Amino acid sequence: MQPLVLDALLQRALSDEMTWQPFHPGVSIVRLYQETDGHSAALLRYDVGAGVPRHDHPGFEHIIILSGSQIDERGTHPAGSVLVNPPGSSHSVRSPDGCIVLAIWEQPVQFH
Repeated sequence: MQPLVLDALLQRALSDEMTWQPFHPGVSIVRLYQETDGHSAALLRYDVGAGVPRHDHPGFEHIIILSGSQIDERGTHPAGSVLVNPPGSSHSVRSPDGCIVLAIWEQPVQFH
């Protein structure tokens, strides 16, 4: 696997180079890696107004907002924000204006 360089990753995400797959209505995903022990990373692309329902984090989740912004129960997080959701936390996410985020999961999230 090649090292992840955020600027280059965002440029690839904004181009037609990546194959996005449906994740939730209005949210697409490109998996960067997925290990058998649960560790994984992906790009998520939220259309304007899209979101994901409440979900639990059995392991750490790290989110880097690459473009746009997203909102959860803690507030609005613009591009450049780094969010760490610890094990045992839960939230729902939406993006009124659309966004692209890098998500790194220690364990798969569990949707309600």
